Amino acid sequence: MRRRRQRPIPPVGEQSSDADLLHAIAAGQTAALRLLHHRHAGWLRARLRRRCADPDVVDAAIQDTFVAVWKDSHRYEETTADAAAWLWTIAVRRLLSTLRGPAHRWLSGPDEIPDIATTASAEELVLLGVEHGALGPALDRLAPELRRLIEVTALDGLSVREAAKLLGIAEGTAKTRLMRARIRLRELLT
Repeated sequence: MRRRRQRPIPPVGEQSSDADLLHAIAAGQTAALRLLHHRHAGWLRARLRRRCADPDVVDAAIQDTFVAVWKDSHRYEETTADAAAWLWTIAVRRLLSTLRGPAHRWLSGPDEIPDIATTASAEELVLLGVEHGALGPALDRLAPELRRLIEVTALDGLSVREAAKLLGIAEGTAKTRLMRARIRLRELLT
C-alpha cells in the first residue's frame, strides 16, 4: 500500500515544479505523470540514445522509467535530490536492466518497491570529478566513438560485451576502441 504524503496536493499545471508533480503522482494524479513525462521524456530519450543504438531498447527503458516513477514517486525527497537527477538515475538503471535481458531484470511481487537512492551515488561523485577535474577536458578531446565506450564502460559500468551490444558494434571492435581510448587518455593526462 502506498504511503501518502501529509502536505496538501496543489492543483498541477505547466507551471508546477517537478517536486509538486512528483507529490501529485504519489497521490495518484495521472495528469501529473503526463506533465512530468512531457517535460522530461525528450531529454531522457536523447541522453539514453547516446548510450544505446537500439531505439526499441531506449523506448522500453523510458517506459519502465515512468512506470517506476508512478510506483515510487513517494520515495522522492526534494531536499536530497534534484528531480531530473532522480529521473536520470532511474532511467540509466532501467536501460541497463533492459539491455541485460529478462534473466537479469529485477522481479518482485506487486507490493515490493525497489530502493531508489536519492543521495549522491558513487557514479555521481565520479561524474563531478570528471566535470571538474583533468579527466573532463581529456574526455572532451577523445573521438566520439572512443568517448562513448569510456562512458558506457567506466561511468555506466557495462562490460565490453554489453557496451558492444549497446552501441551496435562488434565486440572485437569495442575492445580495440576501448584500448585506443585508454591509451589516448593516458597521453592526454600525462
